Amino acid sequence: MKKLMFVCLMLIGPLLISKAFAADTTVVTSPDGQIRFRLFISHHQLQYTVTFRNETVIETSPMILSVDNKILTDEVKPGTVKRYTINERYPWMGVHAWAINNCKGAGIALQQASVNYTLEVRVFNEGIAFRTVVPGVAGKLRVPDEATVFNIPAGSEIWYHDLVMHYESVHTKKMISALQAGEWVAPPATLKLPQGIYAAITEANLVNYSGMALEADGNRGLVLRLAHHQPVSYPYKLRYSEEDVNRLSKPAAVSGTITTPWRVVMIGADLNAMVNNDMVHDLCPPPDPRLFPKGILTDWIRPGRAVWKYLDGGGEGTPEVIKDFSAKAAALGFEHNILEGFWEKWSDEQITDVVNDAKKQHVSIWVWKHSKYLRDKNVRLAFFKRCHDLGIAGVKIDFFDHEAKEVVDLYSAILRETAEYHLLTDFHGANKPTGLARTWPNELTREAVKGMEASKLADRATHETTLPFTRLLAGPAEYTVVHFGERRKNTTWAHQIASAAILSAPLLTYAAQPQHILENPAADMIRHIPANWDETIVLPQSGIGQLAAYARRKGDTWFLAIMNGPQPQKLTVPLHFLKALNYKVSVVKDDPDSTGAVKTEETSGTPQDVISLQLAPGGGYVARYTVYSLPGKK
Repeated sequence: MKKLMFVCLMLIGPLLISKAFAADTTVVTSPDGQIRFRLFISHHQLQYTVTFRNETVIETSPMILSVDNKILTDEVKPGTVKRYTINERYPWMGVHAWAINNCKGAGIALQQASVNYTLEVRVFNEGIAFRTVVPGVAGKLRVPDEATVFNIPAGSEIWYHDLVMHYESVHTKKMISALQAGEWVAPPATLKLPQGIYAAITEANLVNYSGMALEADGNRGLVLRLAHHQPVSYPYKLRYSEEDVNRLSKPAAVSGTITTPWRVVMIGADLNAMVNNDMVHDLCPPPDPRLFPKGILTDWIRPGRAVWKYLDGGGEGTPEVIKDFSAKAAALGFEHNILEGFWEKWSDEQITDVVNDAKKQHVSIWVWKHSKYLRDKNVRLAFFKRCHDLGIAGVKIDFFDHEAKEVVDLYSAILRETAEYHLLTDFHGANKPTGLARTWPNELTREAVKGMEASKLADRATHETTLPFTRLLAGPAEYTVVHFGERRKNTTWAHQIASAAILSAPLLTYAAQPQHILENPAADMIRHIPANWDETIVLPQSGIGQLAAYARRKGDTWFLAIMNGPQPQKLTVPLHFLKALNYKVSVVKDDPDSTGAVKTEETSGTPQDVISLQLAPGGGYVARYTVYSLPGKK
């Protein structure tokens, strides 16, 4: 094998092209210099490593890509390297109001026999990403496959779930060495490395391609596997025919250029860095200004809170009952009312009446639809046009249950077509988000989580303190927060109320029916919890599956929200995240005599204060800090 010389190219502006003079290594470093991605050839195979602060995050691992069963990543020769920098910020809906997209990138030309292609790498201060672009002839179909490995350092812990229920499962915590060969891992897979560093493996910008899952190799490696290799989930088998199952088990062909999704390793020194990581959406294109003239600020993009008549009673699914739900949504200051499938029994006249009644109260109506009835483009367009003409604001589309390219293509079609009809979307029975809410801000959320609908989930305390640092790293989840009944299992009312501030989403749907929220002593606190945040700080006391403690800001108002895991904990929280001198403080906390009750209080606070909490198993705490001036002071 010819040895290739080391390449070290100084970045002089974007898209600088440098000749690779027989290089054996290409290194791309993050803007702050702390993360290094190294690409090289060893044993005739393309390999890579990732380090953070000189500590190994990904050990030497092979990159494996094939097209039409021909492997393109061995016996490969590198060519020119095109280096560039991205440095931008853009408005965002989620953990903070502005996303930062700052990275160094390299397009590395590669040749394998007669095939020329490009490996593109981007390294952020928050992690690394890479994808492969294989040019092709328009209209020619080719079948890609991948088996790239992420070799994890010994001593690492992993939080993951399998694919039996697709993306609606409970996470397990294991040492990476305990994963047996053949175990399946649904991204994002969260890791804690021996040095205390965190990482998460997922993908971004999944379009025109099959979705990625990970398969353990039994030797601390996680192998990238496309949908046709993955086990078919129980929900898909339940809802679809044997013909559908067999069709989606075959490798998917791509027409023209093959562009893989970004393979992403998020990296952070602590959980705060992980939760505030923007990489997944940074790697997706910005919205089309023809469809979204003001991006996410386009006037019909309306994030907010939703009532939902499904899990918590409230009467039959009649127009009059739904009008009552809209009235109570308005009383709570909520923006949306989501209707399940019962709406399809109504006439257009009844639907229009319900929509107009809600609009008078500044509440928008959403409707549910099974995705299998939207496979045909003409049927989809007719449905979306009908929704638009009836004044419906959003569609909740369910039961995708697979990540084959055919299903991924359906997501893409739905997002474009709903955008054209100014409809918001909520995907249920869905795969993980891959950042496409940046490209399509009409997607406010998707499920891809074992949420409040899972009536048999007994240890909700562990589950709900795990999700912020696992599934939610990929994007918001439609968990349907806050239930005061038996479904809350081993959590308290205060924990449930805190979940609205921690498991947040641009469409924040409440499981509790609105009457039960209005009757709750914490109703005023719930009214004030927003769907989106300007700033989020994950407090250092947080631990995966043990405690989620967040300080979050909306405007000048701060919220301190805490969900405890299954063990009692003593906690002290300095309030130095507060910025003003004095605050009015509203508190919702556990009632020590009952898990189905809360205590509320009004007090005052300053940034110098330190609060002490004795948290019960599954307990919670929420405080709202509103700026005020002392008498005689400004």
